[in-house]
Amino acid sequence: MKRVAHITILLVSFTLFFISCGGGGQQTSEQKDTKADGNPEDIKAQLAKGEQIYKSKCIGCHQVTGLGIPNVFPPLANSDYLLADKVRAIAQTLNGSKTELIVNGNKFTQEMVPQVDTKEDAVAVINYVLNNFGNNGGYVTLSEVQGVVIKPRVKK
Repeated sequence: MKRVAHITILLVSFTLFFISCGGGGQQTSEQKDTKADGNPEDIKAQLAKGEQIYKSKCIGCHQVTGLGIPNVFPPLANSDYLLADKVRAIAQTLNGSKTELIVNGNKFTQEMVPQVDTKEDAVAVINYVLNNFGNNGGYVTLSEVQGVVIKPRVKK
């Protein structure tokens, strides 16, 4: 019975991995900082965009609730790892991560592939996550992540 459960989790993980893979692409050179001026309409639009990205790219692994899949994909809800470094979250959303993560005391080793192509999209989805799932994580701006390098992607 344990073997069947492990195989099922493995198959679900691989399926979700391939479904949620982000595509390649280039960052546009002119992107405005939609949070920097604090305009409520800009923030509202950015969070709506972040929600759309989350629902199309992140939900398969991190789930509707942001709780992830235990021992496979880490939670974003009340995540000490996420809240500790918002710029790192942007970099991982853009470039993926093969790093072992310790989130809320639990180890996660599943690779995360790049999910978005631009810093603007990464900021939108991370700001959405920082302000949903019980998080009160504030915001990150484009100006705060200018130093994040988008790694080249190999197109297949």
